[in-house]
Amino acid sequence: MPAKAHISADRWRALRVKAGLLAGLAVLSARVVLAPHTVAQPVIPVVVNPTVPNPTVIDSAVIDPAVQVRASMSNDEAQALVMRVLRTELEAAAEPVGTHPMQYRLRKVSPRLSTTKLIVETRDGAVAQLVAINDSPLSATDQQNEETRLDGLLKDPSLQRHRKEREAGDTERARKVMSALPSAFLYTLAGVVETPQGPNYRFSFQPNPKFDPQDLEAQALKAMTGELWIDVAQQRVTRLEGKRLHDVEYGWSILGKLDKGGTLLLEQADVGNHQWRTTHMVLVMNARVLFKSIKLDTTLELSQFSPVASSLDYRQAIELLRAQVSGRPSGSSGK
Repeated sequence: MPAKAHISADRWRALRVKAGLLAGLAVLSARVVLAPHTVAQPVIPVVVNPTVPNPTVIDSAVIDPAVQVRASMSNDEAQALVMRVLRTELEAAAEPVGTHPMQYRLRKVSPRLSTTKLIVETRDGAVAQLVAINDSPLSATDQQNEETRLDGLLKDPSLQRHRKEREAGDTERARKVMSALPSAFLYTLAGVVETPQGPNYRFSFQPNPKFDPQDLEAQALKAMTGELWIDVAQQRVTRLEGKRLHDVEYGWSILGKLDKGGTLLLEQADVGNHQWRTTHMVLVMNARVLFKSIKLDTTLELSQFSPVASSLDYRQAIELLRAQVSGRPSGSSGK
């Protein structure tokens, strides 16, 4: 009996380590570190697309002076600005599920496969419908399998309830990571980047030697270096890019390890009415949890955002998705 209890504890620990590795490094959800949030009083209402080819560092004289861009600041001022903006992101992540629900398209790309799903957020959690594999419409068999899955979801509400609980767990792990960002790194203003819609502060960051993570998830931030971009007008994070400088071990490498060289890219944008959403994520990571190796090379592209009614439940979302896929009218969009 004691041996059985010991095994269960080990299995629980292993699962928690894996969750920490994945959530901490990638924050593997489109609604996590860079979360939906309404800015109450933006300085200048702009829509930022942080994906800029060949970004250029510019002199402050080139920028509209109304934007109040600072061409330089001390390291203490840089740290304070980053902390203030990250506090806004934390407030965004703390908003209840369904505060500003949307529907959107999610394309996930890996070396072997790409999938495209339509996602609808509801008060019961998000609902998804697969619409393409490798950028081609579903076969008759795949379409039938998807219809069967949705029918099962309608018949068994516990399936959606469990999904909502998983989403809540992902959000909480992401919150721990977000809370650690101000103390995990030392930030320095590296310049100002002009995007087509307005200027962004470009901060470089290095590991903070005094950082002592209290959560398993936050340990994934150790030994990372990279850049953080902040929209000057709306004071929101638009881009987070990091690379691991060396291996990070868990439990003297017995429980797990994150390999050197892993990279993470997260981008978010104002998708309308000051609603900020993750629009692009790239994750490349090699890791080991106990004796299992994990290799990730994943790109997420989120697009075509539009609002839905906050009263929408998951059953209505399924009806809405089916109507959109089939092309028939639906009165459940809540628009």
